[in-house]
Amino acid sequence: MVRSSESFFQWDLTALLSSISTPTIVLHARNDRAAPIEGGQEIAAGIPGARFVSFDGHHVPDRKQMAQMDDAIREFVLGSPPRLDQTAVSAPTLPSAMTAILFADIADSTALTERLGDAAFRDKARILDGTLRKVIRDHAGTPIEGKLLGDGVLAVFSSARQAIEAATACGRAGNEAGLPLHLGLHAGDVIREDNNVYGGAVNIASRISGLSAPGEVLVSDTVRSLARTSAGVSFEDRGEQSLKGVGDPVRVFAASPP
Repeated sequence: MVRSSESFFQWDLTALLSSISTPTIVLHARNDRAAPIEGGQEIAAGIPGARFVSFDGHHVPDRKQMAQMDDAIREFVLGSPPRLDQTAVSAPTLPSAMTAILFADIADSTALTERLGDAAFRDKARILDGTLRKVIRDHAGTPIEGKLLGDGVLAVFSSARQAIEAATACGRAGNEAGLPLHLGLHAGDVIREDNNVYGGAVNIASRISGLSAPGEVLVSDTVRSLARTSAGVSFEDRGEQSLKGVGDPVRVFAASPP
């Protein structure tokens, strides 16, 4: 979904993006309030091979912004070196190799806040957040510092096996802290920019996390296939699930110690 911050218009282009085969560059002003930068990132993530370039400025480009846009387009179309200082335009971000993505969120945080009180809940959540990030790093993962998930964390891994092991350890940590977690894993290409990750694979991981029971690790069929013989866990088929904002159903599995 591509939205304006104004309520009077919005366009849903997501169903069309994957069919675009023309080489594409998506330009977006970082401070555009009418069309937040996440919309441009979502468009770029959905178009195969698209390049995303952001630059300083607002919705209506001034002369400097126009020069930056011209520079980025010239480099994209002609492959010629940019005429501006490289610091003027952020480096293009391209999809990485296959990445395993972990979402972990505290289950029923509203009820826990009511029971524990605001201050006590935030203290426990803050301690757990630090514990989860250490667990992720101990399993060769990278917690995304720029991603604010409220009561959870987002992390990426180069190995599906390590991602499952980290998710399982995170589940134990949440249970021990009295803050059970929803845990979801998916794998696919992502766009990396400004210490953050974007793309359809990230959205699917988030949706899978929302399906899991407290303390349960749910993984997509993609992750199961990658780690089937190496993860040391059993996979229980939970069938195809319809995920909000995702066109095709996704088959998910519960991962647990054998």
